[in-house]
This record gives sequence, C-alpha cells and structure tokens, in this order.
Amino acid sequence: MFPRPIEQTSRPWQLTYQSLLPLALIMWLLPLLAVAFFSIKPDVDFTTGNYWGWPSAFAGFENYGKVFFQSDMPRYLLNSVLITVPTVIGCVVLSSMTGFALGIYKFRGNLWIFFLFVAGNFVPFQILMVPVRDLTLDMGLYNTKLGLVLFHVAFQTGFCTLFMRNFIRALPYELIEAARVEGVAEWRIFWYVVIPLMKPAMAAAAVLVFTFVWNDYFWAVVLTQGAESQPVTAGITSFNAQYRAAYHLMSAGSIVAALPPVAMFFLMQRHFIAGLTLGAVK
Repeated sequence: MFPRPIEQTSRPWQLTYQSLLPLALIMWLLPLLAVAFFSIKPDVDFTTGNYWGWPSAFAGFENYGKVFFQSDMPRYLLNSVLITVPTVIGCVVLSSMTGFALGIYKFRGNLWIFFLFVAGNFVPFQILMVPVRDLTLDMGLYNTKLGLVLFHVAFQTGFCTLFMRNFIRALPYELIEAARVEGVAEWRIFWYVVIPLMKPAMAAAAVLVFTFVWNDYFWAVVLTQGAESQPVTAGITSFNAQYRAAYHLMSAGSIVAALPPVAMFFLMQRHFIAGLTLGAVK
C-alpha cells in the first residue's frame, strides 16, 4: 500500500534517486537564488540588459542600504508586524476556545458548526474580493491595519479551529473527567489542563498563520494603499517607477521581507514539528 523505503529498492533505482534529488533541489531553489543574485547587482546591469550575466560590480551594500534608508521599507515592515502579530494572537486564542468547545462537549449541532468552520476554507478567496472591499468601505476600515487584521482573523480562524479541534480530540479524555470529578470549573479545566497540553499545537498554528498572513499579497493590495497601512509584500512594488522596474531593489526588498517567516520557523521549529506529529503514531 505504501511505497517502500529507498534503502529497500534496487541499486539502479537508488542511484537514479540520488542523482535526481540534487537536480530537483536545485530547480526548487533556482528562483530564490535568482532573487538573491539580482539583489547584489548594480542598476546599470539591468539598464544594459545584463540580467543573467555576472555582475559588473558588487552592489549589495548599496542596494540594501537604499532599501532600508532611502525608502519606506522600515515602515512597511512595521506595518506587517502590526498586522501579523495581532492576527496570530487572535486566531490562536479564538481557535483554542472553539476547538475546546467542539472537541470536548457533545451537543446537538456540534458537527454542523464544525462543518461551517471547515467549509469556509473551501471558498475561493478571490470571489470575496468585491464584497469584502465594499464591507470595509462601509465600516470605515478600508486602508487601515485594523481592517486587514479583522479580515485575516476571520479567514484563518476556520483552519485553526480544524487544527485545534482535531488535536484536542486526540488528548486523553480521562484527564477532563478526572478534573470534573474533583469539582474543577470548566474554564479552569481549559486553562490549567488543556492549554498546557495544547502548546505544541498552538505553536504549529502560530507558525502557519504567521507565514500565511506575512506572505499575503492579494488582500494587502485589495484592502490597503499607501505606506501608512500597506504591509511589506505590497510595499515592495513601490520600487517600481512609472516606466521601469528597479529589479535590484525589489529583489533586495524581497530578501528582507522573507527573513522574518524564516526566523519564525527556525525559532519555533521544535514546537512546530511536535505539533504536527503529536498523535500521528499511537
């Protein structure tokens, strides 16, 4: 039913696998390497058409200096932090409570409510562009960081609820029953029994939501405009002039924008992997 481990296959297939794996890795890394390569090239290389040739000079310090000190990139980065961090907190808090309610309590309509949370993930977000934009305009939230935070919390909570509910249902129910026998209130069971056990799942959900929201470009363009509220993904396009694109600055800005999610993953890697794999093997 499952594919055999590569160690148990024939020697020719092992050699084929070992030769194709580096090729696949290079192809996957090629766009990232191209962006990093563009970020150290001088502007003259792009005006003369030297896109893929060796840089005529090393301009990495100049390009990154312009990104940080001669543009609104610090403001865009701050906007991304002010949008992403509250979204992560809101999603984790709400999904923890809804996951606890749907995973522990048995009541009529439990499955249908859970289905509503899950069904929202299957709606193509592009078709929501016009109604969501009109709603933010009517509520006075257009071109504000609060509008983006509220939308992302509403849109990501469904996925996080699915994640948390399934994790909580895998916990030993005897712990809940033992606490109830001792007369512990339900909110104390949630806070002192369930939450400590949910830390790996909360960390995994936080990393996933952080990556989704930080890298979002579509809603950043639809719901915001200008440096006062746009996150870094949309702010990178400000390096484009009217008649030409500053590829070297856009590439440098892209590298800078990609660093926080990477740092977040490596800082939370242990908890992230534990949250994804806990309960997979019994």
